[in-house]
Amino acid sequence: MKPEASEKVKSGVWGLILGAIITIIIGFAWGGWTTRGSSQQRAEAAVLTTRAAICVAQFMKSANYQERLKEMKAINSWDRAAFIEKGGWDKMPGEEKASYTVSRACADGLEVLMEK
Repeated sequence: MKPEASEKVKSGVWGLILGAIITIIIGFAWGGWTTRGSSQQRAEAAVLTTRAAICVAQFMKSANYQERLKEMKAINSWDRAAFIEKGGWDKMPGEEKASYTVSRACADGLEVLMEK
């Protein structure tokens, strides 16, 4: 191989490597690309938000929810998740037991209603 051809191949390989690196940087920074871990975190957050909204809706559909809201307002903020669990509003259809994170998110959502 001639020295000029060798230089061209070398320059082409370096251009390809730099182009790939720039593409990856732009893709993750501005292109919306995500890793498996970050997309899984986003999906879990979306599911939690949905379950918390269902919990709030179940709470509001219950009888005398205004009185229960006043009861909940009188309880310390760290005990409100237990109040939600005891009432069973955090259980999703088909589940036997709800998770604490749903109860906590539901209590946080109901705090907005307590302020009104």
